Amino acid sequence: MFNIEEIYSVSDYIKLCKNAIEKNIPQCFVQGEISNLSKPSSGHWYFTLKDKNGQVRCAFFRLNQRKIQFSPENGMSVIIRGATTLYPQRGDFQLIIQQMEPAGIGNLQLAFDQLKNKLRIEGLFDSENKKEIPSFPNTIGVVSSATGAVIRDIIKVLKLRYPFAKIMLYDTIVQGENAHKKIIKALKAADQSKNCDVIIIARGGGSLEDLWAFNEEDLAREIHRCSTPIISSIGHETDTTIADFVSDLRAPTPSAAAVSATPDINTILYNASKLKQYLYDSIKQSIESRKTALTLLKLKIIDPSQHLLLNAQKLDEYELRLLKLNKSVVDGHKEQLKQLFSQLGALSENFIKKNPDTYKKIYSILEKNNHKDFLKCYEVFVNYIDDDSMLKKIKVNTLITTGENDVGSTSEMSKNLSRMIQGSKFVEIKGGKHLCGIECANDVSIVFKGFIDKNND
Repeated sequence: MFNIEEIYSVSDYIKLCKNAIEKNIPQCFVQGEISNLSKPSSGHWYFTLKDKNGQVRCAFFRLNQRKIQFSPENGMSVIIRGATTLYPQRGDFQLIIQQMEPAGIGNLQLAFDQLKNKLRIEGLFDSENKKEIPSFPNTIGVVSSATGAVIRDIIKVLKLRYPFAKIMLYDTIVQGENAHKKIIKALKAADQSKNCDVIIIARGGGSLEDLWAFNEEDLAREIHRCSTPIISSIGHETDTTIADFVSDLRAPTPSAAAVSATPDINTILYNASKLKQYLYDSIKQSIESRKTALTLLKLKIIDPSQHLLLNAQKLDEYELRLLKLNKSVVDGHKEQLKQLFSQLGALSENFIKKNPDTYKKIYSILEKNNHKDFLKCYEVFVNYIDDDSMLKKIKVNTLITTGENDVGSTSEMSKNLSRMIQGSKFVEIKGGKHLCGIECANDVSIVFKGFIDKNND
């Protein structure tokens, strides 16, 4: 106790005041606004709690912060419960805080709002970060309690709606202290297994405290890191958790989550029936269209038999033209032959009349060369070049005769003939026996061939 007659040192006086304050002032609740907030690396919080008329220093040590879900900020109105004391080193009057809650709203609600705002600023709720839910999942993972009604509701809906999907349950507690760590472990197992096409995180309804495991920052970040699309269904339709904001899709109830994860088999069958009919109609229409096109093509195609008839007709026309042309050529050659024959006959008669002695000498030579049996010529061919530079051959009569001599005899006979026939020049023997040649004027060559016995003329 204080002694009014004693003189105290400063430290003794502060100590007495501290003991008096701590013994006489009980713990009480105080409401005020936080200012001058300091959070050193030790983890303790120091700030001033004030209102418009006064202020008091406050210390909130780390061990007393275990139940605090929110993060205090300058300007925040709070209600604290603490013990009054003095800080001896400065003689400051202060409160050692045991409990603190935001004024107006609860501790958990403030923590929820703060974390929600923090993660929204970081972009964890942005739509571009949401993964698409597969339309036809083969395997659906469920992170929930194996003993709750949630998993039974999900299985019931999936069997009726989409019985093709396989369901894999990742059992975990969904409420209580450290429940969020168990949920994170189950979620990691489902995602890392790579067996699930989509994951449903679900639990039944409850209070904010009951659902708090799904409001933990660690769980929210794990959901954001997952590569598998996640559907959250936490609590009742009116309940909202941080996990709902981070997940790729939120469903109001676990049953609704099962509906969101799968297509309806009845809808699939209906769409398949419509597609079948559409394909049938399309194929039928395509076949009819091609039939029409084929009919049009058939009309454009000429029958091959008609082509043959047309070509046969052309061939007949060409044949008639060829025959007509050939007749014209033959007739022309016949006319030329007549003229040449007439000229040759006249020349032969003139030659005999003018050169009777020469004729006798030729006859005598032929007799000397054993040509007695071959006195009269039946064929004489005159080769000449016409105006179109074409070689022509005509047959005329002649008085010159020869027989079946060998080449040497024929050559000797030809030489004698060339010497005896005036105005002519012997050129060559055209072939083997029976042949000899005499070159005449105007590119005309007379060739003698085919003599027969005089007895057969």
